[in-house]
Amino acid sequence: MTDPHAAAPAAAAAPVVPVLQPGEGDLPGDAYLPAIPETTLWGRLPCASDAPVLSIESGSTVTIDTVSHEGVLDDQGRDPLAFFASHGVPADAVLRDAIEIAASDASGRDASVDGPHVVTGPVEVRGARPGDLLKITVVTATPRVPYGVVSNRHGRGALAGEYPLGDDSVSVFAAVDAGPDGLVGTMPVVPGGPHAVRFPLRPFLGIMGVAVAGDERPHSVPPGPHGGNIDINLLTEGASLYLPVQVDGALAYVGDPHFAQGDGEVALTAMEASLRVTLRFDVVPHDVAVAEFGELVGPLAETHEHLVPTGMDPDLDEAVRACVRAAIALLRARWGMDETLAYAYLSAATDFDISQVVDLVTGVHARIRVADFDGVDRG
Repeated sequence: MTDPHAAAPAAAAAPVVPVLQPGEGDLPGDAYLPAIPETTLWGRLPCASDAPVLSIESGSTVTIDTVSHEGVLDDQGRDPLAFFASHGVPADAVLRDAIEIAASDASGRDASVDGPHVVTGPVEVRGARPGDLLKITVVTATPRVPYGVVSNRHGRGALAGEYPLGDDSVSVFAAVDAGPDGLVGTMPVVPGGPHAVRFPLRPFLGIMGVAVAGDERPHSVPPGPHGGNIDINLLTEGASLYLPVQVDGALAYVGDPHFAQGDGEVALTAMEASLRVTLRFDVVPHDVAVAEFGELVGPLAETHEHLVPTGMDPDLDEAVRACVRAAIALLRARWGMDETLAYAYLSAATDFDISQVVDLVTGVHARIRVADFDGVDRG
């Protein structure tokens, strides 16, 4: 893989975040789940026949290590030590679990057909049953390293066929620095140049999901009703994701950690980098779920300000239509809003954002302001 933007002298500076090797540093959850070959899948997502690597009660918190696929993939040499050394990263700042996963044959990953993502799990949440919702709340999302990677590969991305400009895939190294309002990512404006563009970091998990029914593991790239690779950048600390449970115990998993992503994720990846997250897992019984949200058929996010229904389809136009329908159904279920008036309200007051256009199945999410309904009785 060529690397025309490889020069990033900031990588040699003192790191602004500590390197969180497996088991080191704060582990605030009720349980800790490392990312090792025995607790991860690479390129596929769990299904009903997968055994859980951890079993917890509803309401429990789990601190989970996630490993970014960038730096471990075959087209990057499947050697994180060598890959990151080429960008000035010292050996002790490369994650040991990334090295172990890259060197392991335990995953059985076939690079020609399987996805790129490393996912940690599955986690059994005792008492979860099909028809319930699993609520996954992001309590903390902490960078494990002071760097990340943005990649563009041939045949993928919003401008597939136009980029990359050369014959090979491109990986752009991005360093982490301190800004006046928090951590920022930096990358050069021109290859090897002295000037860098700086952008705020908002860490989140691109993959949050539940196991599908049956005994076939889904590919890790396309999202769906199970969640998976939804890439919704609103799912930062304090946000929650509701997922329709498909199998007993839910069998939840997470992965595809990001330090930053713009809506659309147009180049194929965003600033991909490993995170340590603490998540709370809550089972929402079916009757409560219906009263709160109606009959959900796909993921629903929630932030302090917004309810965020989603729509997904290989065709972006159809994804928008699915999201609008989901938003109307949510407004009817939660506040008893007339569907014609709900349609009008959404047009006047709600943003419909492109989650991503690069994961085979495109995604759209709507941001419905909960404060707009202050004083309105629940439906």
